Amino acid sequence: MKKVQVWGAVLAAMVCGAANAADLGAPAPAAPAPAAVGPWDFAIGAAITSNYLFRGISQSNNAPSVSANAEIRYNINPTFQLYLGAAGASIKLTNVDASPSLELDIFGGLRASVGDFSADFGAIAYTYHGLGPRLLFPPIFPTNPTFFEGYVKLGYKVNDWLNIGANAFYTPSFLDTGAEAAYIAATAKITLPHNFAVSGEFGRQIFMGRNDLAHFLIKQPSYNYWNAGLSYTYKFATLDLRYHGTDLSKFNCNLITGPTNVALAPSSKYCGSTFVGTLSFALEGKDIK
Repeated sequence: MKKVQVWGAVLAAMVCGAANAADLGAPAPAAPAPAAVGPWDFAIGAAITSNYLFRGISQSNNAPSVSANAEIRYNINPTFQLYLGAAGASIKLTNVDASPSLELDIFGGLRASVGDFSADFGAIAYTYHGLGPRLLFPPIFPTNPTFFEGYVKLGYKVNDWLNIGANAFYTPSFLDTGAEAAYIAATAKITLPHNFAVSGEFGRQIFMGRNDLAHFLIKQPSYNYWNAGLSYTYKFATLDLRYHGTDLSKFNCNLITGPTNVALAPSSKYCGSTFVGTLSFALEGKDIK
């Protein structure tokens, strides 16, 4: 009798176990493999600004300017990325002589990121197009001011709300004048709640030699440049309100930009302190994948 009872208990346990297994349903299928992510990526953007400034000096005759840019990227691995891009902007370098109407910049390089550190090693060529007939002789800026710079940009994420950076640029011939020049700067950005941010830059434009003989052997003055502003980002759009300034006198500004109000007058309106508003749009490949 005891054997019958034991075997009955075993059979009941088997039946109960089978019922519980049936309640769980069929085994779950294996999770699908993650989608392969290609190494190629891109970024595009456009902007309109109330005044296009280059290191504190107006490139648009203190008037609005429109611009667009595009960049293609190749991710070698999670640490290194190659990139090549172009950016164009409407310009007017002077109001007393013929000026190019378009600045087209071609740039490329290698980016690297390790933890909270980032680095960018590259070069940029500034090319100018749409130059009309000369009004003055000698001209107040080179016939073809195209030039290039090599650069290094370093960044560090201090914490979730603070990023700092340092940039260095070098050219053997600023604006194709034959004058060796460099630009160094420190940057900082503080991220605020609700998609706001404040950021700033302090830099120094350094001229290490005179212009060549074709450009009158002028020694262009080194100067300090700074900016600080508040920005707000909504999805792909950013509105930036920024104050820019330099320590250039009107006379020294004239040595860099040439006369702007009357021919050969030792004054310039292109280097003064000013507020600039910019509305920009930026989209990356990951935003539409």
